[in-house]
Amino acid sequence: MKAMILAAGLGTRLRPLTNDRPKALVEVAGHPLLEITLRRLASFGIRDVIVNVHHFADAIVDYLKKNDNCGMHIEISREDDVLLDTGGGLKNAAWFFLQDGPAQEPFLLHNVDVISTIDFGRMVQFHRDNNALATMAVQQRETSRRLLFDEQGQLCGRQTGTSAPEVARPAKQPTPLAFAGVHVLSPELLGMIIEEGAFSIINTYLRLAADGHRILAFRADRYYWRDLGKLENITQATADVKRGVLALG
Repeated sequence: MKAMILAAGLGTRLRPLTNDRPKALVEVAGHPLLEITLRRLASFGIRDVIVNVHHFADAIVDYLKKNDNCGMHIEISREDDVLLDTGGGLKNAAWFFLQDGPAQEPFLLHNVDVISTIDFGRMVQFHRDNNALATMAVQQRETSRRLLFDEQGQLCGRQTGTSAPEVARPAKQPTPLAFAGVHVLSPELLGMIIEEGAFSIINTYLRLAADGHRILAFRADRYYWRDLGKLENITQATADVKRGVLALG
């Protein structure tokens, strides 16, 4: 099984830490976010990974080289001129999942700035059992950006702040849930991405959901999860490690 780590972001919410480094190399309890994510993937048997880079891209390349790619096969997808966002970044790296011919196995897409104990194996099995095109880890928590799911757990829209919901498909009582930054994708989705340039993968999901494709919610409420894109959350995650609430190895 393969995976992609989304690590190209500017990390503006982590300034001043990201004034001289990429957010992927910001540390929690002495461990860079990239290393933490790679360790998590490796613990589930994933050895083939592609990482997209933009902000201080060479620092990430040098870190991986210095650390022997953390014992994994790692490719780099550069976004030197334009930051492509999640959808454009995945589309730019699609070759990695298709280079050995038509891919059969689902693959994982993971934000570098989230940390969790989400069971990737269970999530992949859920994805397979439900014949999903894409599966998103989601939680019931406060957020200004909510994804909407119907009674069967299928994506049907989104809502930002107090604006009117964007509806992709009708649902009687949609459930608003917060996205956790972890996806499982079936490889055929790569051929369905028609958006160009820089765009969010959520835009693609909403379009595909409107066309009747199965874009599903995987409830991750039981697991530890934290957004590490904010300074205070880096501090809290470090404290959680020290208190034994979170293990990194």
